[in-house]
Amino acid sequence: MKTDHEVRQMRRERSKGKTQEQAAARAGMSVRTARKYEQLGQLPSQTKQPRTHRTRPNPFEADWPWVVAQLERDPALQAKTLFAELARMHPGRYTPTQLRTLQRHIAHWRAQFGPSREVMFPQEHQPGRMGQSDFTEMNDLQITLAGVPFLHLLYHFVLTYSNIEAVAICFSESFEALAEGLEACLWQVGGVPQQHRTDNLSAAVVTIAAAGERVYTERYLALVRHYRMQPSTNTPGEAHENGDVEQAHYRFKEAVDQALRLRGSRDFADRPAYTRWLHELVRHRNLTRAARFAEERPVLQPLPTLPLEPAQDLTVTVSRFATINVLRNIYSVPARLIGKTLLARVRAERVDLYLGMTLLLQMPRLRGVSQHRIDYRHVIDSLVRKPGAFAQYRYRDELFPSVVFRQAYDHLSAQQPQRADQQYVRVLHLAATTSEREVETALALLWEAGTVPTHAAVRDLVSDRTPTPFPVLSPPVLALASYDQLLGPQEQEAA
Repeated sequence: MKTDHEVRQMRRERSKGKTQEQAAARAGMSVRTARKYEQLGQLPSQTKQPRTHRTRPNPFEADWPWVVAQLERDPALQAKTLFAELARMHPGRYTPTQLRTLQRHIAHWRAQFGPSREVMFPQEHQPGRMGQSDFTEMNDLQITLAGVPFLHLLYHFVLTYSNIEAVAICFSESFEALAEGLEACLWQVGGVPQQHRTDNLSAAVVTIAAAGERVYTERYLALVRHYRMQPSTNTPGEAHENGDVEQAHYRFKEAVDQALRLRGSRDFADRPAYTRWLHELVRHRNLTRAARFAEERPVLQPLPTLPLEPAQDLTVTVSRFATINVLRNIYSVPARLIGKTLLARVRAERVDLYLGMTLLLQMPRLRGVSQHRIDYRHVIDSLVRKPGAFAQYRYRDELFPSVVFRQAYDHLSAQQPQRADQQYVRVLHLAATTSEREVETALALLWEAGTVPTHAAVRDLVSDRTPTPFPVLSPPVLALASYDQLLGPQEQEAA
């Protein structure tokens, strides 16, 4: 049996004026076969008649009524489940290779008698009408910064008409990450759509009423009002309603993976280098959408004069432990602030602390809840006066700035168990008042020498931090007489 391609090739050769023998040779068929298809005037596929009979007996004929009854009772039953039950009911009647046969029979039955399936309705997008956004995890791409795994998310924004996209790195799906990501992406795009659609994130939606009406958070409403957008979310469980950005997630991460493979490395020097690389990739991808964006750009709403820089303001009081509780996470602050009431301005990646209008401190924001971040410099003055508190301190592990400090404490505990806490606390005080790096270097040297890292031993190795005074320079005295000697009498008179 010849294929449609071979017969078409024979016909093309005949249309070029070739003889039947020449056309048949070019198409790889005999002259008799070429003559037959010329006389038929049909392609091989058009001469086939649908088969109305079985070529082999149906192995499930006896049990098929039972299978149909189960499918009619519960259409969600899978062929694999039914096959396993048949094998249990009739041992030895069926072999594992017949599972595929049952799957074909059930698929054929569902096409004829099964329940109606949900229809997707393709949408006509209008320029400037909608932007969609969502978070996507990037950890499976195995990005590293200076060799250290960089676990992060991407906030991904897409204009549904032109498919112009923008991204921002983030670390959670908090409101601050949503607000900062949306703001950064809008300024990358250079305009604002009429609507913003996202999933039903708790950062944006409080509740969904029985009638489907959304109740948005006040902060999210304030954000979209600032950019003059209407909020919109997809129906719960219907991710396809946010389909443009969902599909963009897959395509973008695939593009990132391919670009990393072409680059030959997934490691970047630092976060700014990785960010620049991502934005350059986005820019190249957006070049292919320039024509559609040229139609959409004029109808986008203008950006406000200044970014909103959204943040959550909280009032916190410094406890007697020199700590504050911010969104169920514990942070240490300088002990001089104990009892003070501060303003904590929470952003996506940091917490700013204010006393009145004065910015006191900026700290990296902790992710999740029930976490803690203790800076030994904040409590060391009290701890050096009460070294006995070190052993049972709730956050003691935070008082080891590096592995080297931990090794030093373990060495002290082994050699001087009675004085280990006191000696280590004094070493830590030395690091706080001089240089942590120099103290760490001294501890490493003592470790290599096998010397017990007492406070006195470390202090002797740490360089004097007293700044060398700058030399006092006297103003230079300019003697101009030598210049007079170079000039003759005539030149002096002219001058």
